[in-house]
Amino acid sequence: MKTLGLVGARGHTGRELIRLIAERDDLSLAFAVSRAMDGQPVTDLAPEAPAGLLFEALSPDEVAQRQCDGVILAMPNGQAAPYVAAIEAVKPDTVIVDLSADYRFDETWVYGLPELYGEGPIKGATRISNPGCYATAGQLAVAPMRKALAGPAHLFGVSGYSGAGTTPNRRNDVTALKDNLMPYALMGHIHEREMSRHLGHEVRFSPHVAAFFRGIVLTAQMEFSEPVTADAFRSAYEDAFGAQPLIRVQDEAPEVIEGAHNPGAVLGGFALSEDGRHGVMVCALDNLLKGAAVQAMQNLCLGLALPGFKPQQN
Repeated sequence: MKTLGLVGARGHTGRELIRLIAERDDLSLAFAVSRAMDGQPVTDLAPEAPAGLLFEALSPDEVAQRQCDGVILAMPNGQAAPYVAAIEAVKPDTVIVDLSADYRFDETWVYGLPELYGEGPIKGATRISNPGCYATAGQLAVAPMRKALAGPAHLFGVSGYSGAGTTPNRRNDVTALKDNLMPYALMGHIHEREMSRHLGHEVRFSPHVAAFFRGIVLTAQMEFSEPVTADAFRSAYEDAFGAQPLIRVQDEAPEVIEGAHNPGAVLGGFALSEDGRHGVMVCALDNLLKGAAVQAMQNLCLGLALPGFKPQQN
């Protein structure tokens, strides 16, 4: 039995992580950090949590002193470093999975998108950076065709408002979102830089948030340097992901509802221009699952050398 700590347990992703951890018999949730819910039973948020476990407002040093086998950091960007430093000083072999963007550009950390970049680098790794939700969808959409691209891939994404977190703001204000589609960060979104870096190819990304709670649908527009046939276009995705249990390739363009509550991703809607030089396809996934918690659990299990993670379909 491996012991695990969760920092940032109160958020939407933290809630999903508690459920996913409870589904396993080889992981024990030792502590759950939340300043806002300090002292409250974790079961108030997640009935699946161990009975008697309370939320705690632990400092980075206090987290490190618990000396767990693994720690998941599920906090906003810019907050991970003190926890990483404290853990490294006390128990450097702890497997840390960070869900923020803080280490996605750090060569000393492993970038954990196993369906694209392989499980090998993640196995036994102790510092794993979890990809962003949009970045996961965008890379799954573009990667199979990246060698055929002529110029940047253009991505149009729409997410549910859970992606804006639990702190009140306009992008998770259901009143502001009613009958609305809200564009934001139209230049230099961090997931645009993340995708471009790890794909090794430039992407242009336009994010939007809508009135539904969870899920992402992302449409990829790609120009090819040579004409592509319809069979070759779809086959590129079958070849890349056909053996991946969490990725489904289909003919139809997936909708938000197919991604929401789905532990993996759905790719489809392959369309080509008459000359075969312009292709469009769609990726749908759950921003809280494959875009965050499920991917974190995949990475954690690889880092801790636990049996492969196979989440239950919700």
